Amino acid sequence: MTMPTTGRRRDGQQPSRRGRAGMRGHPWLTLTTLSVGAMMVSLDGMIVTVAQPAMQSDLGTDLTGIQWVTNGYLLAVAALLITAGKMGDRFGHRRIFLIGVVGFTATSVAIGLSTQLGWVVGLRVFQGAFGALMQPATLGLLRSAFPADRLNMPIAVRSAVIAASTAAGPVVGGLIVEKADWSWVFFLNVPLGAVVLCLGAAVLRGGRADGATGRFDLVGTVVLAGALCSLVWGLTLVPDQGWSHPGTVVYLLVAAVLAGGFVWWQGRADDPLVPLRIFRSARFSVGVVTMTVMGFVMVGAPFVLVFYLQNVLGLTPARSGIQVLGLTLLMIVGAPPTAFWISRCGPRRPVVLGLTVTTVAMVALSRLDAGTGTLKMTLFFFVLGLGFSPIMIGGTKLVMSSAPVELAGVAGGMQQTAMQIGGSLGIASAGAIVASHAAAALPRHLAAADVTVPSGRAEEMVRAAAVGRPPELGVSGAAQDLLTRVSHAVFLEGMQYALLVTAAVAAVGALAGLAAGPEKTAATTPEETTGRPLDETAARTPG
Repeated sequence: MTMPTTGRRRDGQQPSRRGRAGMRGHPWLTLTTLSVGAMMVSLDGMIVTVAQPAMQSDLGTDLTGIQWVTNGYLLAVAALLITAGKMGDRFGHRRIFLIGVVGFTATSVAIGLSTQLGWVVGLRVFQGAFGALMQPATLGLLRSAFPADRLNMPIAVRSAVIAASTAAGPVVGGLIVEKADWSWVFFLNVPLGAVVLCLGAAVLRGGRADGATGRFDLVGTVVLAGALCSLVWGLTLVPDQGWSHPGTVVYLLVAAVLAGGFVWWQGRADDPLVPLRIFRSARFSVGVVTMTVMGFVMVGAPFVLVFYLQNVLGLTPARSGIQVLGLTLLMIVGAPPTAFWISRCGPRRPVVLGLTVTTVAMVALSRLDAGTGTLKMTLFFFVLGLGFSPIMIGGTKLVMSSAPVELAGVAGGMQQTAMQIGGSLGIASAGAIVASHAAAALPRHLAAADVTVPSGRAEEMVRAAAVGRPPELGVSGAAQDLLTRVSHAVFLEGMQYALLVTAAVAAVGALAGLAAGPEKTAATTPEETTGRPLDETAARTPG
């Protein structure tokens, strides 16, 4: 007689609960819960950005001080994403996710009640730490709830929810600040957190996967956190200070030294934080590169374009959001068909094509000028949105399906960290290109226009040109109009160079995508069967 088995499948995942009573572990209820959690984190990031001017005024701080409200959060997230993923692998993703939800909600309430900048910044650091606990756990829980060959649609739904939250953030944040005050931006997380906590307690199932190590790599955790903090902080200095500034160079050198030390230690530690064998899979490595490129384009390009929309075209923040709505809508609408496409042909072709379309869109956007019509500009944003869904979903699929299930949290942390680093690199590169061009080209443009800048005001003029803002030199009429045209012309040239560099990065990403290996359509791939990376499985196969 054959006895029934309730053990784990060969890939280390829990058996399917289809047909069983109860909600716990149900794949689609799990997806719903995790999507609401992802929405809470994404929405918070966008509406806090909108609320920063009101916070600056109410807290009585300067621009540098209020930037720490965002920088403190981002540094905590960047430092802890991979560690948080490892903690999920070690202690269970459900437990780590729920701790993150409780902490994120509680710190949101504390921030809303704070009246001093120091408390707000400190609590935002803690909020970032709890947010870091949530993000890799969502991907780790999806990886354990769905087989690797059925991850496409869950990833697509999660990506669509994040895109919708990103689009809604400026609108929601604007309404809250206008109708109430900035503290309610953080109080909004209370009902969302309560919903996620109740659903998570009832639905999620996330025990530690078979094969997860019993010890924790404390040395690796500290060194990696230091490397990522130094890297992200150094990159935040680039737009204002440039790549060659001593402060920037020191932080980036420290990051490089610590990163080298981290890799060295991971090759020798008994239970490494990031086992280097995970990179033996070409598909995993290509997925990490893809997500880095995605972050570079998705964050770097809007960083420049928002100045174009508001300072050159004169659109309000709300109108600017509406102008790029097509990009977000296509990410939402395009997610399900992209998931179906990847199911049919694998992730490599969609990733390569998506990056190719993105390259074309960035070249087209680089041709924008002060007289570009709304229809033409909207078309360019539509094309850009058309490329984003295949990159996001395909890149995430490459990362998550190519990693062993016992390292699903580490893989999720790598995916999130790659986007974080890519975004920081995108902002640093775009900002530095525009700023350096403004400093070099402004004197030439002023000389051509026969304009003499008052003594001591040249630096102020450069700063204005770097963001496309009309300079305020105390002149009016035709003289002011001339200065405005010069400032716009300098900015548009710098923007063109920045967007062309972004296009080049997307093109390199498309070429890298070809290394993901042949598409798998008929047969199940080795990594989907064993939960091990493709190259490692091949290495262990006799003959």
